[in-house]
Amino acid sequence: MLTQPCILLIEPTHFEVSYSINPWMRPQRWQAAPEQMRQGAQRAFGALRAALEDVGFAIEQGVGIAGQPDMVFPANAAVVLDGRALLARFRYPQRQGEEAHFAALFAALHARGLVDEVGTLPSGCFQEGAGDCIWDASRGHFWAGFGPRSTLQGAQRAGEFFGQEVVPLELATQRCYHLDVCFCPLAGGEILHYPPAFTPAALQVLRQRVPAALRIEASADDLRHFSVNAVNLEDRIVMARATPSLREALRQRGYRVREIDLSPFMLSGGGAYCMTLRLDRSSRPAAGSRIAAA
Repeated sequence: MLTQPCILLIEPTHFEVSYSINPWMRPQRWQAAPEQMRQGAQRAFGALRAALEDVGFAIEQGVGIAGQPDMVFPANAAVVLDGRALLARFRYPQRQGEEAHFAALFAALHARGLVDEVGTLPSGCFQEGAGDCIWDASRGHFWAGFGPRSTLQGAQRAGEFFGQEVVPLELATQRCYHLDVCFCPLAGGEILHYPPAFTPAALQVLRQRVPAALRIEASADDLRHFSVNAVNLEDRIVMARATPSLREALRQRGYRVREIDLSPFMLSGGGAYCMTLRLDRSSRPAAGSRIAAA
């Protein structure tokens, strides 16, 4: 099992925006200048990898597959905790072809000792990986989005597999088709989130569990910039270009933000978190959380 922060990336060789399964996807813009877009995606991917390495992550880089452009978003491939991986099942046919390739990739990771166990979900039980099942190290439980893509049953199955509490949050809009688009737990115990993404019942659960002092509310501009879709390690955050107000709010809380131009991937509805999958997450209690003082 991994003992250092480690992230899985998938190279963007075969990335393109060729279909639309969420409101952010813009295949027409991609097709207007495909070669320019491909070059931009390669540059953005290289900048993201460099930023992740700079903040302290080891990188495992997998190979993309022709005809599966959204493999570049491995956050949707699996949920990983304590060396155990639960492979995703995708709702839309456009992404279901990824499942066999990610199964082979995780079998290879298992053979190398980078994961200890690989599990699967039953057919028809949709759960789209860490994009909809996010580990909160400060609180010791998963937050699970359901509605547009993943099902409540999928969230429950993830809890059973890992033997951990899962707190379901129903998503209210297709713009926030995965939880990671609108929700990001931070290392100090804060929750960065976009409130209109959630049903009233989900917001009530969130506000009951997270005190106001630890809730950072994102704006519609933050959502549009995919700034909530961020990667956090201790006091460092890697994200798409942030709005000035969010950048300042995070700075005031002691976070250092590294911004990357991820616009080619935003045309497919993804940002920094979507493009990564943590392989080293542990259920051991996190150090340094400000929850107890809140």
